[in-house]
Amino acid sequence: MKIIYEGKELYLKENTKVKDLLAKEIKESKYTVVGCIYNNEYQNLEYEIEDDGTVELIDVHSREGMKIYVRTLVYIMGKAFEKLYPKQKLTVEYQLGNAMFCTLEDMKITQEFMKKLSEEIENIVKKDLKIKKVTMTRVQAKEFYEKTDTSKGRLQYDLKDNEKIYMYYCEDYYNYCYGTLANKTGIIEKFEIEKYCDGFLIRYPSSKDPSKIQPFKPTKKLSWALEEFERIHKILNMDTVYKLNMAIKENRMKEVIMLAEALHEKKIAMIADDITKKKNIKMILIAGPSSSGKTTFAQRLGIQLQLNGIKPVTISVDNYFVERQDTPRDSNGDYDFENIEAIDLKLFNKHLVQLLNGEEVEIPKFDFHVGTKRYLGDKLKLKENEVLVIEGIHCLNDKLTSQISKEEKYKIYISALTVLNMDRYNRISTTDTRLIRRIVRDYQFRGYSAKHTLSTWHKVNDGEERNIFPYQEEADKMFNTSLIYELNALKSTAEPLLKAIKNTEKEYAEAKRLLETLKYFEPIPNEQIPGNSLIKEFLGGGDFKY
Repeated sequence: MKIIYEGKELYLKENTKVKDLLAKEIKESKYTVVGCIYNNEYQNLEYEIEDDGTVELIDVHSREGMKIYVRTLVYIMGKAFEKLYPKQKLTVEYQLGNAMFCTLEDMKITQEFMKKLSEEIENIVKKDLKIKKVTMTRVQAKEFYEKTDTSKGRLQYDLKDNEKIYMYYCEDYYNYCYGTLANKTGIIEKFEIEKYCDGFLIRYPSSKDPSKIQPFKPTKKLSWALEEFERIHKILNMDTVYKLNMAIKENRMKEVIMLAEALHEKKIAMIADDITKKKNIKMILIAGPSSSGKTTFAQRLGIQLQLNGIKPVTISVDNYFVERQDTPRDSNGDYDFENIEAIDLKLFNKHLVQLLNGEEVEIPKFDFHVGTKRYLGDKLKLKENEVLVIEGIHCLNDKLTSQISKEEKYKIYISALTVLNMDRYNRISTTDTRLIRRIVRDYQFRGYSAKHTLSTWHKVNDGEERNIFPYQEEADKMFNTSLIYELNALKSTAEPLLKAIKNTEKEYAEAKRLLETLKYFEPIPNEQIPGNSLIKEFLGGGDFKY
């Protein structure tokens, strides 16, 4: 057979493993290699090559490589915990920076516990044990779990009888993982366990610098927002995909949707009330990563403010870009429109001050085709009961509104902070939820294919890490835009878009990974969702204009 690796042709016998074919390259790699992409599919290094194709090694200096690293670390933690405390339950709740927040059901987290768990993980890592991937059908999995531990495998019952699932074994420990794992425990080089709130963090490096673990920056407001939704959904007994699917099968979905929407409305009303209490607020600034639902949130907040006697007036930062020739460039020489210096900060702040002083201002309209501001007679003057509402990626950065006093500003950070878990060890990525939202929206309203969205997503993430996440704790309030049922609602539109990506295209690996997640969700029709729901911003057919 013929394999292409980094432009070179390699010839080999059938059933040769990737780790054997590229043993020299794996050993000499600058960063730890944790997996590979073979014919545009994620695989671990034990994969046996059966056809001609192309192969690319994945190391921890890449986003997907670090995801494999983290999955493997959580898997090893599960093995260590179940050896030490076989009758107790550990749950991986959500991600906080470069860490996973975990809780215990009926145990106190002591220094002794963290020391024992850390030492057992280190012991498993030092042994460099094999992690073996075993294929099963649903029927085999059900039979297997009935003889062992059913708490790990309930999700598999939602699969078709002959659909394949993958179990990972390490010595006598087994677990199911929703993504590729490394082929051995020795790939883990850095981790730390640290007490945090009522649980603990298992910390790991970032893909940007895998050689060390960065100091942990507490994110109290983000943690509180996640914990609040986590607590509410546990009270409602709706914290896993299995329970959500059962609600659909038992015709209880209308109640679930109504509760989820009521929670959003209640939280938005509370924010509006808080703004109203602060008599000096003249400007509301809303920021959040891509596909957070900022536009719908701003309009729903506006309705609640009007009930409180406050009229919101929107001003768009997009009309205040600098002239095209003055736009900063990135490291590749391309225009960097996400850089805060791409905004005419001097003019923007001048207009804000004038508006807050009761003056009339002529607002420019930016011509993106030519790259210049045009003045078309659009004038604005604030009335006594009006406040400015500004939405954009830099809204939490005080540099954007440097001439406005802190007392006059109210900052809101919004994001889709997913609290739904597959099971105790497998969480649903917040980033993946936003990506699926964006794939649907890009197709519905911008004419972009899923392939296009996937190909540009890494640039979107880079911009968020530079311009949004560092400022999220500056917010006065955080609003979680996630809806417990949203992947069920998005599934019918997202699946065919992802399936349209061919296995010859490099985006196929990510498309297949997202499809693997979506297959566990029972679909619900668009008609069941209220017209003012935030998810309509992506699906279409809602009450608001975008």
